[in-house]
Amino acid sequence: MSTAAKPIATLRSVTGVPTGRLAMWWLLASEIVIFGGLLMTYVMHRIGHPEWATEAAHTNTVAGAVNTVVLLSSSLSAVLAHQAAQTGNGKKAANYLWLTILGACMFLVIKSFEWTHEIKEGFVLTRSTFWSFYYCAAGLHALHVIAGSIAMAIVAIDAAKGKELQRVEYAGIYWHFVDVVWVFLFPLLYIAK
Repeated sequence: MSTAAKPIATLRSVTGVPTGRLAMWWLLASEIVIFGGLLMTYVMHRIGHPEWATEAAHTNTVAGAVNTVVLLSSSLSAVLAHQAAQTGNGKKAANYLWLTILGACMFLVIKSFEWTHEIKEGFVLTRSTFWSFYYCAAGLHALHVIAGSIAMAIVAIDAAKGKELQRVEYAGIYWHFVDVVWVFLFPLLYIAK
């Protein structure tokens, strides 16, 4: 009777940190560089262009606030998924991950209605540098929401079978990063007028 051995990289680490968790933190470090550069560039341009306040006044603050609540709520379900995975309850962890994915979908639906309205009103990418930054930053974030949802769906499928439950934590770490980025984007793009 032979059992398939797991690759050694998933079983031990020189750092004492599981390899998957370490890889996730390295990934997030690179993401921080990307978003940090984009946000700092935005802030520096915003300081130099007080006229952007007029453009920023046209963002939909209510939609942004609702999306903030949706993302923070989905972060709670990611935490609950991690707790369930730690106790070995893969089915419960998977259910919480699907709830997190539902929050991601709600975020994207709200964002699509918001953008559709803004585009119909003439607030397009080429209108001004503010709108270029707005669509670039919010669009990059939306791509990360989509990527996080896909990753969570893959993890949820395995978790429901009781397999690879440690990946629930890694998906949650990524999702919290996505939420934290939005916590910076919301005030910078919607509130600072």
